[in-house]
Amino acid sequence: MRSSLAAAFAVVALAGCAIRAPSPDAFEFAVMGDAPYSDFEEQRFLAMLGSLDSERLAFIVHVGDFKAGGNSPCTDALFEKRKAQFDSSAHPLLFTPGDNEWTDCRRESNGSADPLERLAKLREVFFAEPRSLGRDRLPVTRDEGCMPAGAANCECAALPENLAWQVRGVWFATLNIPGSNNNSGFDAASDREVRCRNAANGRWLAKAFEAAAWPHAKGLAVFIQANPWEKSNDGAYDGFLAELASGAAKLGKPVLLVHGDTHTYRFDESVAGPDGKKIANLARLETFGSPMVGWVRVTADPNDPRLFSVATGGLW
Repeated sequence: MRSSLAAAFAVVALAGCAIRAPSPDAFEFAVMGDAPYSDFEEQRFLAMLGSLDSERLAFIVHVGDFKAGGNSPCTDALFEKRKAQFDSSAHPLLFTPGDNEWTDCRRESNGSADPLERLAKLREVFFAEPRSLGRDRLPVTRDEGCMPAGAANCECAALPENLAWQVRGVWFATLNIPGSNNNSGFDAASDREVRCRNAANGRWLAKAFEAAAWPHAKGLAVFIQANPWEKSNDGAYDGFLAELASGAAKLGKPVLLVHGDTHTYRFDESVAGPDGKKIANLARLETFGSPMVGWVRVTADPNDPRLFSVATGGLW
């Protein structure tokens, strides 16, 4: 049953702004993440996911952390269970990995697993095909390239979890950028993985901006797990923020960054780049997180100069 708190959030989200009637070209999608973290939250999460079947949504995005960060082993069985739950959605469901399901698997309370092996398993379970999860599979483009391109052995493996798709002239892309310091600073193998992944993320983001720059394109939404404005060691997210800010400023069309990680629902219609200067066409949305199990409704209206508008979908 929906929490009465959800209604209160909805009022706050709409207060103080003019309500614009969406155009016939507008469509909606749902954002969620950082849940479920427990058996209790899992029941609420599944009830929420089932309720979304009756919503008119183009797709759903889970921005990662589908399990708790501690005292929660990163088992194959859990991965398969979550995939089956995601596949139960009537709508296409896209997922980008969070730190809880791979970088934090090295923690003793999580079984002291190898994070890189767990990332490989996530790719095998969730990203085996160029389409979304869910009962209605949405075709997507995956990052299947290796670096250096054409080499007999890839120095840097492909990132099939990096996805891109388009709906009515609006482009969408996911990037594997998790919390826990982006997996850097733990050991040499992880630092090498970070260097490869950062480079691949940069190329994928650049391609997304290129697609959104075409005359018919209306804008771009990018989904990651980490909150890149959170303090990190050695500026783990500074490179991404610089690339995002530069790309948005050059594009000149609406850009929305969606993330999770810090479990605080917020929507900022303009945010600052790494130099502290605000970029008018770059907005940021963070979805709910444990112990709150909820979702956010995003409307993309190609005929609205802002393109993206946000309202809370509900808490469970």
